[in-house]
Amino acid sequence: MFGITDDFTHLTGFALYLAIFALPFIQEDAAVIGAATASMLGIAPTSLLVAAILSGLIASDAWKYWVGRLARRYEWAHKFAEKPGVSVAGDLVRKEFIQTMLTARFVPGTRIPTYVACGFFKAHYGKYLLTLVLTASMYVAIMFTLFHVGGAVAGEKAKF
Repeated sequence: MFGITDDFTHLTGFALYLAIFALPFIQEDAAVIGAATASMLGIAPTSLLVAAILSGLIASDAWKYWVGRLARRYEWAHKFAEKPGVSVAGDLVRKEFIQTMLTARFVPGTRIPTYVACGFFKAHYGKYLLTLVLTASMYVAIMFTLFHVGGAVAGEKAKF
């Protein structure tokens, strides 16, 4: 239809892995879907595709924490953080960290604000990274499983 799938399936080797690694910096969901599709179609080994997409997801999300930490330098950011709706985000980051990170991973539109809030409200960076790795791994595992199971059920139609 748009030629994107055809262009993507023509990538091989380093170019394919680089594209899968870099795409999460633009659009995470499209990157995971592209990697799962490439895996289902047998374009490259699944283990290498999983490694590329996980590396890209983690790299694209790890730096967002520091945007929040840097925002603490500005007085306007502190005033903004005191607003009722924003202070709730701080409470969630401090008291319900794992649940908040899981929600951010699976609810569209919540990742960037949550990851920036983690930095702003000084969540432990090691805990942030570990949770990021775990939630990204869950997301990739779910999507790859869905694509492979769906591909097995649909047969040749799935490749179309």
